[in-house]
Amino acid sequence: MTKFNDKQWAVILGGSSGFGLATAKKLSKEGMSVCIVHRDRRGAMSRIQPEFDKIEANGHGYLALNKNALDEAGRTEVLDELQNVIGDGKVRMVLHSIAFGLLKPLVASKGESKSKVGAEQLASALGVDNETFHTKVQETFDAGANTLYPLMSSDYGDRFLNDEDVAHTIYAMGTSLLSWVQDIHQRDLFAEDARVFGLTSEGNEVAWRGYAAVSAAKTALEAASRAIAVEYAPYGIRSNIIQAGVTDTPAQRMIPGAMQMQAHAQTRNPFGRLTQTEDVANFIYLMCTDEAGWVNGDIIRVDGGERIGSY
Repeated sequence: MTKFNDKQWAVILGGSSGFGLATAKKLSKEGMSVCIVHRDRRGAMSRIQPEFDKIEANGHGYLALNKNALDEAGRTEVLDELQNVIGDGKVRMVLHSIAFGLLKPLVASKGESKSKVGAEQLASALGVDNETFHTKVQETFDAGANTLYPLMSSDYGDRFLNDEDVAHTIYAMGTSLLSWVQDIHQRDLFAEDARVFGLTSEGNEVAWRGYAAVSAAKTALEAASRAIAVEYAPYGIRSNIIQAGVTDTPAQRMIPGAMQMQAHAQTRNPFGRLTQTEDVANFIYLMCTDEAGWVNGDIIRVDGGERIGSY
């Protein structure tokens, strides 16, 4: 027996991979109708379409639109189409899972990092040249020796963050949620009890080289969610942010040093593994149930204890 019904719709922004796709699968399996908004090149659809076909095969409402969720025209087109197919249904859930930001450092690194100096010292102590040492470290790391992550290096090249990068990233990964919630509400598409979710990361508090714009976007998203939680509560809308643990997703792999980040997370996680997209999707499912209706305006960690784990 499914938990939801096909009159209840989920609108998932960024639903062709990662957390968005996993959530679409889970909610559709549990009876909810799904509207997936994604932005992908034609060549990527050979990978994506089979996943969408599985969702459609569940037999509930289904809409997948390859549109730009970040401009007004794209948003209008999506909501027009949704309004045409939703009938007497309502939007039960909105998930903002857009990962479209700029990963650039602020300034060139001055001097060598401590990890690089340490690696060179170790290579010298072992009597091997740096190239051979780093090759062997990489091979051993790739074979599963995650604790070698401090000896790995990340390369951002010579690209540096500018004002346009910051503004674009903050809107794409942060405040664009406000536009979607406002427009869905103005069209009277929200259910009397609706849930809004955004996704943040540990980078909302910890400064990682190259992550400044995304970090700013995550904190903007959190502020937007709090505003939604307060101002839309009289309309029955709850808004919360999920802070997932490090997860191997296409977006996460774009971060320079992603493999080291994953290894670090796995090492300190009490369960000894990374967060999976299904872990987050399962939690979002729980948060969509009637029983979770009193959770509002919060940031909730779904990481298996990664954040509090020892290093």
